[in-house]
Amino acid sequence: MLRCVAEYLEMTEDYAFENLVSRTEAYVNEVALKSLSGAVSILHSSQNLLPIAEEVELVSRCIDTIAFVACKDSEFRTPRRAERGTNDLMSSTAPNAKPLVDWWAEDLTVLRIDFFQRVLIAMAARGYKQYALGPLLMLYAQKSLRGLEIFGKSRKKIEPRQEHEKRVVIETIVSLLPREKNSMSVSFLSMLLRAAIYLETTVACRLDLEKRMALQLGQAVLDDLLIPSYSFTGETLFDVETVQRIMMNYLDFEMEGTTRFGCNADEDYISPSPSDRERVTRLMENYLVEISSDRNLSVSKFIGLAELIPEQYRITEDGMYRAIDIFLKAHPALSDMERKKVCSVMDCQKLSREACAHAAQNDRLPVQTVVQVLYYEQQRIREVTDSSLSESHALPAEVVQNTIDVHPVSDELSNLRRENQQLKLELAKMKMRLKEMDKPTDKSAVNSPFIGISHPSSGKPPLPRKSLMSSVSKTLGKILRADAIVPQNNKGRNRPNKNWRHSIS
Repeated sequence: MLRCVAEYLEMTEDYAFENLVSRTEAYVNEVALKSLSGAVSILHSSQNLLPIAEEVELVSRCIDTIAFVACKDSEFRTPRRAERGTNDLMSSTAPNAKPLVDWWAEDLTVLRIDFFQRVLIAMAARGYKQYALGPLLMLYAQKSLRGLEIFGKSRKKIEPRQEHEKRVVIETIVSLLPREKNSMSVSFLSMLLRAAIYLETTVACRLDLEKRMALQLGQAVLDDLLIPSYSFTGETLFDVETVQRIMMNYLDFEMEGTTRFGCNADEDYISPSPSDRERVTRLMENYLVEISSDRNLSVSKFIGLAELIPEQYRITEDGMYRAIDIFLKAHPALSDMERKKVCSVMDCQKLSREACAHAAQNDRLPVQTVVQVLYYEQQRIREVTDSSLSESHALPAEVVQNTIDVHPVSDELSNLRRENQQLKLELAKMKMRLKEMDKPTDKSAVNSPFIGISHPSSGKPPLPRKSLMSSVSKTLGKILRADAIVPQNNKGRNRPNKNWRHSIS
């Protein structure tokens, strides 16, 4: 402050020997700027002395001192910190070299965001690695954004001036994030994205965070995607559109590589591993299950998000079936056409036996979906039974030595027979339901005014009327009536004698 006052009062050597300008300048150079804490303290005080502090180069000298001391002190803590002139580390080395927060990092959090940005740029110019800036940004963000209600759906309780300051902090931190993959945790990126949506930052800032999360979606957990909706217009509880864009970016990243998202072009592209894809698939299925109970979630949004999950990565459809069941339960007023559209995103052939048993008794599913489940389960039982029988008939002469293996086959056949009987019972129940649906049609035919009109061919008893549902049930009965466990030998059947064909017995 004395140095700025002396400059303002023009207390230079032109008016007196060892005037205030020269004396304060000597103290700043020989004492204050010799330590990092002293430079940070002077820089923090200079925030209120602008623009004179800039004119006397107090700000620039403090920034240079901080960058020099920080890089010199940290070169022994992080490997290869002193290497200059090299490119940024590749994404594969970033997770293996996670620097700890240095002792001076806490001092930098008191700086204003524009000064903090200039300090980090100066550190990077002196060889400070980009991935090592991550902990500094996390520490500064946690202190600057403290008090924001970003984890709950409540209206803003913040003054406009303070909201603007925090918005600038978010946008600046996002612009300083390292470009290396895995340099920042997904949970931290999710926290920044929540704050960016809450503070209504620029669209470019939010899209950048969404792409960064898409690059590391395989490391995310369910809580990272459960971003509240801050629209306050009675829409969905969670921000589904944001997660949908993140998933679309992940699929684009998988197909086109990392250069699309601003990563280093000279890095070798590493495709996501199958385990990473399976984790993302399970994550999205769990997210779909979590949001499906929201009554404000529309059918189009549910189907749009479900169709983004690749079918080739879904080993089973149990997670998708669970989400569909919860969605149908939370939306009982859906029409038959809407329920069919919702169930069309599920492949009934990939359901487990437990899911098939539950789906066969689920009244919320459309009849066509239940019939598909029963048909594919019956077909699966037939295939397993045929393969088991073919293996049992193809046994060699060494059956005596392998008698122990016969018991599992017989047990499996008995289990298959039992499951087949259960499926037949469920099919019978479906037929009864179809017949009950035909009863109103029969009653309307009895009450018809044309029932008493005689026809020339009324000498014979009237034929029973065939409805669409009865024909469907008869067709399904023909398809699924046969016992698929043991094939019957039709050669041993004897046709009844013609004399007994019309007997009373």
